[in-house]
Amino acid sequence: MSIADFDILKYLANIVDILLVWFVIYKLIAVIRGTKAVQLLKGIFMILIIKFISDYFGLITLSWIMGQAITWGFLAIIIIFQPELRRALEQLGRGHLFSRTGLQEEEEEERMVEAIIKSTDYMAKRRIGALISVEKETGMSDYIETGIQLNSRISSELLINIFIPNTPLHDGAVIIQKCSVAAAACYLPLSESPFISKELGTRHRAALGISEVTDSVTIVVSEETGNVSLTKNGELYRDLTKDKLRELLQNELVTPSKTKQTTLARWSWMGRGQKNG
Repeated sequence: MSIADFDILKYLANIVDILLVWFVIYKLIAVIRGTKAVQLLKGIFMILIIKFISDYFGLITLSWIMGQAITWGFLAIIIIFQPELRRALEQLGRGHLFSRTGLQEEEEEERMVEAIIKSTDYMAKRRIGALISVEKETGMSDYIETGIQLNSRISSELLINIFIPNTPLHDGAVIIQKCSVAAAACYLPLSESPFISKELGTRHRAALGISEVTDSVTIVVSEETGNVSLTKNGELYRDLTKDKLRELLQNELVTPSKTKQTTLARWSWMGRGQKNG
């Protein structure tokens, strides 16, 4: 093997090394996305920026304080990020950290939507009150900790069982995180808006309240009327039909995979070509 060939192999190895590092960083960011860890990461970046500025301008005391924060920061990160690190290690142990594809995520989201629709339809017909909140980008760990953690695979049967009257978990909200039932009997903040109709009860106020402080999508089944409502971004959509609920949930919770989008685009292009021809 010549020296030129050796240099080329070394160059390719460096490229692969860099790409793998970026891929690992991307996956780690995907794991903590939508959790409190995102805000904490912003705080860490701020400390690094302050450290750099204090060193540049010779602010000795501030630089020393930031240096201590960075020195002990590794231990603090392990303690603060413990839930996220545990989840990442669990996914790695199951082989899910790097194997999830856009199509698999879409299938899980579709299954989650169907489970919600089937359960709400069942409960609405029988006037069983329910409150289901689905986490999106903004983390809901603080609210999950107020309830009973389940970490269960989502199904319509499980959701119905939780809200059956006089059962231990029926009073409160179910929070869905990463297409799984994270916790039940959770407390959500009540909206203090003066514009809410007086005929709406605590469940609707809680649904509006959580939608005002997070980007979650929350579904409410009225115990009095059996009507189904949905809240998002501080807005309330009332008296939804099954089809309208499915449309809203599909738009808010299901992310089309790139494969599916590419396929649809190809068929659309082919259709236009045949039409023009």
